Amino acid sequence: MKLAVIGAGPAGLALALLAAERLRGMEIHLFDSRPLDRDVSTDARTLALNLGSIRLLERLSAWQPASAQAIQTVHVSQAPPAPVAGEVRISAAEQGLPQLGAVLPYGALVAPLQQRWLAVAASDPTARFTRFGTAVHAIRPVAGGVELDCGEGPVVEHFDLAVVAEGGVFAEQDRKRIHSDYRQNAWVGTVRLAAPGLQGLAIERFTRNGPLALLPLPDDAQGPRAALVWCLPQAEDDIATLTDAQRLTVIQQQLPAVAGRLTGLSPLKCFPLGLNAETRLLQGRTLRIGNAAQTLHPVAGQGLNLGLRDAQALVDALRHGAEAGQALDATLARIEWARAPDRWPMIAATDFLARSFAWRLPGLPALRGLALAGLEVATPLKRALAQRMMFG
Repeated sequence: MKLAVIGAGPAGLALALLAAERLRGMEIHLFDSRPLDRDVSTDARTLALNLGSIRLLERLSAWQPASAQAIQTVHVSQAPPAPVAGEVRISAAEQGLPQLGAVLPYGALVAPLQQRWLAVAASDPTARFTRFGTAVHAIRPVAGGVELDCGEGPVVEHFDLAVVAEGGVFAEQDRKRIHSDYRQNAWVGTVRLAAPGLQGLAIERFTRNGPLALLPLPDDAQGPRAALVWCLPQAEDDIATLTDAQRLTVIQQQLPAVAGRLTGLSPLKCFPLGLNAETRLLQGRTLRIGNAAQTLHPVAGQGLNLGLRDAQALVDALRHGAEAGQALDATLARIEWARAPDRWPMIAATDFLARSFAWRLPGLPALRGLALAGLEVATPLKRALAQRMMFG
């Protein structure tokens, strides 16, 4: 069997490594338009991984804990003014686990994954092919597989299965079957904190305009710091007109006391937000995973984790099908229903939360506060939610 993995981001690299490990007889071609000599290790974009994703990366020998900051506690609360503030704390200690997840730069995840793939490919050069610097211009269904238009010239190659793992941000994607522009912006960057910093605490603050999150990062030479994700409706977004000092003041005012004092702010980047998802992962012999299948609002920080589970589920299904002597098309058909219980609740939950911040209904802040307060005391429900967020 001949597999094309299109996109060497975290989901694509994880898929290629899993397939190489568990599907020994498969020929794997990993495509990416970026050149192999481009240094990805310096990419400072922030990623949040849950414990399930960390365990997967450990299994792939691609996890470097020294580059990540463990999340020990998640604090979710509602900012005033609200009749009922409400807050929820979920801790690793309560769950009997070493950590809930981790935060790290994009480069600190992709670079070890890529290095591991190159080592795997070098150990079996007749079945593992690194096709960096090669753009895939088109995927066409043909009898028994797909044809890929690759490279600069009229190069056409046949594969039994193509998996699209190229993601990208919402504003740059082609429109999928389920498409909704939330008309919200996410401002992202880094904040500096007074000592001792967050110390493994991740903060999600529901404000009147949208969620505001601080994610703990490893201390650097200048001291404690955290990644910032600040969501605002585009119609009321005046962040671009504010000075850094004004931005820092606004952010500080909206955070809970547990966040401590903010002392500095990096330049911020702005990304439009929306939902862009396929109703079906599979079209013929072309399958989509990760952001190529579903791009979500960052309110729950689950997009990449969902993509990594997509990759793992696909490899598990292919291995099961091969061991059972099942035809490839029958095996692939199982992926749709196998992923549905994980995909659709997460899509629905993030979509509901994203839309709810645009609703200015009387009593809604009170209901949200009551829900948070109720969740805090409903221990079994809180534990079930934590397990869902960590493992899908």
